[in-house]
Amino acid sequence: MSVRAAMRSGVIVHRLGKNVTFYVNELSSPAAGRFPRAPEEPRPVLLMLPWLFSRPRAHAKYCDIYFRSGFDVLVVESEVKEFLWPRWGLDHGRSLLELLHTERFASRPLLVHAFSIGGYTFAQMLVLISQDRQKYEELTKRIRGQVFDSLVLGSVERMAVGLGKMVFPRLETLTKKVSMCYFNTFRRQTVDYFNVGIDAFRNTPVEAPALFFFCDNDVMSDSEVLTELIAYWQKLGIDVTGKRWEDSTHAGHLKRHPQEYLATLNTFLHSVYIGQPKAKM
Repeated sequence: MSVRAAMRSGVIVHRLGKNVTFYVNELSSPAAGRFPRAPEEPRPVLLMLPWLFSRPRAHAKYCDIYFRSGFDVLVVESEVKEFLWPRWGLDHGRSLLELLHTERFASRPLLVHAFSIGGYTFAQMLVLISQDRQKYEELTKRIRGQVFDSLVLGSVERMAVGLGKMVFPRLETLTKKVSMCYFNTFRRQTVDYFNVGIDAFRNTPVEAPALFFFCDNDVMSDSEVLTELIAYWQKLGIDVTGKRWEDSTHAGHLKRHPQEYLATLNTFLHSVYIGQPKAKM
């Protein structure tokens, strides 16, 4: 979405940092959108954590969904270096947590929508939240819902495959081998951090309802691991819905299955913001 197109549609664009863009839905009112709110209630914010190297034009179709529902949208992009050197990923997560505590966002209800490696960024945030739950208690309570699309989850080898596909698709096999060598050489600085992030995500301090989109033919995401995670969260008492396809595209489920994707997402949003029963998909 270009700045000019956004302004024509009544959305004001604020660049808050190198990889941080805030879209303010100026046309939204308490009665606007699919989920009207009380006049005194702050407008909800959708925190979007996109896939690696995604373009604003690709974000736009998801932003539009949330604009129509009465949300402002905060897009925070990730970089390869934050994945390759997780300490930088933690710094990125810390900066995002600080941003969500600023006056602009401090009282706003939140919904998280993370795609692919965006889930890694959210996991880094959860690591920091888990280390000081009291400090971030108010923030976690403001999170009304969580949507995860094509999480990169599974073995380190699967992560290396994903890195090859995202960064150097023409040298995928070589990138996988180099990545595995890198992860093995710097295991304490990479794999050990990944495991901490996975544990923080699995034992999440965020109890808000969650929705997972995934498929069986995604080489970057293990559907069986995700299915087990969903069952584990349900045992923790988290309200979780999973939408699983046998055949789809990594971070491209909306394009491949638009009607099912939108129906599932809208049902979830109604459940979170209206309190209607959620149909299990």
